[in-house]
Amino acid sequence: MKVISQIKLPVEKEMELFEKKFFESMSSKVALLNRITHYIVNRKGKQMRPMFVFLVAKMVSGGTVNERTYRGASVIELIHTATLVHDDVVDDSNRRRGFFSINALWKNKIAVLVGDYLLSKGLLLSIDNNDFDLLKIISVAVREMSEGELLQIEKARRLDITEAVYYDIIRQKTATLIAACCSLGAASVKPDSKDMTTMRRFGELIGMAFQIKDDLFDYGEAKIGKPTGIDIKEQKMTLPLIYVLNNCSGKEKSWLINSVKRYNKDKKRVKEVIEFVRTKGGLKYAEEKMTEFQQEALLLLKDYPQSIYRDSLELMVNYVIERKK
Repeated sequence: MKVISQIKLPVEKEMELFEKKFFESMSSKVALLNRITHYIVNRKGKQMRPMFVFLVAKMVSGGTVNERTYRGASVIELIHTATLVHDDVVDDSNRRRGFFSINALWKNKIAVLVGDYLLSKGLLLSIDNNDFDLLKIISVAVREMSEGELLQIEKARRLDITEAVYYDIIRQKTATLIAACCSLGAASVKPDSKDMTTMRRFGELIGMAFQIKDDLFDYGEAKIGKPTGIDIKEQKMTLPLIYVLNNCSGKEKSWLINSVKRYNKDKKRVKEVIEFVRTKGGLKYAEEKMTEFQQEALLLLKDYPQSIYRDSLELMVNYVIERKK
């Protein structure tokens, strides 16, 4: 059995019902919108985020979920989808998970409006049901994601990023949404509980490990649907590169910075940078840090009684750093 199917097993029924509710939550009176949302739903990914919501809710409650849990999962997925649609416009990207992106098929103007529509649908789903506590969790995540993206753009211009700033960026850009899923799962069944804070931290740690793993793919040989060296071409400063910049000679450092600033489109030079980062221990260091986050996340789960839901979350934490794409 595939790892994802194994993780999903204890919440399989909930996920099936969630898919129906999620599709309903997207519906509109505008035919064009319905055509686009139908396209989105049919090309869904692994749906890790709703899985986090249901697994956490069931783990902290001893196996139950409620309507709030379903709404929370739908809101997260609506907002996550909205950010992906907007991201593809920002990055001028024509593909998403191997399919054409919304902006490639319907142009930027429509893609931005569809993203706005999904965002508003998510907010209204919470407001209409008085889930203001859930809405607050989501709104904080959206704010942090935007800040993280802008911080990364600002730092890429100057290439003056420290390890601490890098952690800030990935915490906001990636980890905050997974943290919101886990916090939201707990909040849906146990509002105002300590579990919300614990699970928020748990999600944040997984998100950090997840992003470092993504950054490591940029230096790998595996075919993951994204060519290697893409972060260097986009002048993104990731952990392997930051570590090496802080641990090499002045001459090597200026060569590296010059390569990223001026020769980031030169395939041969990008290959040289990848090789240099490898030999200087950048990948090893990043892997160690990723494992630290993963171990800390596993430790938080030990506070909960053993259950099939906890087992699935442990499996998820390990999958995050062992995945091949």
